[in-house]
Amino acid sequence: MFKTIEEFLNHWEHESGSTQKILNTLTDESLAQEVSPEDRTLGRIAWHIVQTLHEMMSQTGLEFTGTPEDAPVPETAAEIADAYRSTNEAMVSAIKTQWTDEILGEMRDMYGEQWSVGTVLGILTAHETHHRGQMTVLMRQAGLRVPGVYGPAREEWAAFGGQAPVI
Repeated sequence: MFKTIEEFLNHWEHESGSTQKILNTLTDESLAQEVSPEDRTLGRIAWHIVQTLHEMMSQTGLEFTGTPEDAPVPETAAEIADAYRSTNEAMVSAIKTQWTDEILGEMRDMYGEQWSVGTVLGILTAHETHHRGQMTVLMRQAGLRVPGVYGPAREEWAAFGGQAPVI
């Protein structure tokens, strides 16, 4: 759980920046990539990440303009990346102006359970990390170059003149 707003914002800067890098790499053609017809496409997973920012955070009482939960999946990758950028900027701005450290310990009704606001922020981060992982697999299947998130990706190792470690 985060103990200060600053602690969360410092962590979120890296996490949201990583998500933005992933979204910026998508192509219109890649949005249809899927594991199976029963699962979400790459575009649908990306859009779910965008929508969750407002959907989840508005349940804490945070007020900002974001992508509505019922908005249809855009047809272009650029629209998804732009929607994430603007929704994320609005969310961060709202956190900075509406919250103090004390709110992090307050409890909120989240999906039928009681979570502290600090826990919500941790789950928001984990949720986004989880879906980024799904996206990178689908990106490779779609033939896209995957940017490194927590270290260099295979292609970035090659650019350094090395080879990605095989574990």
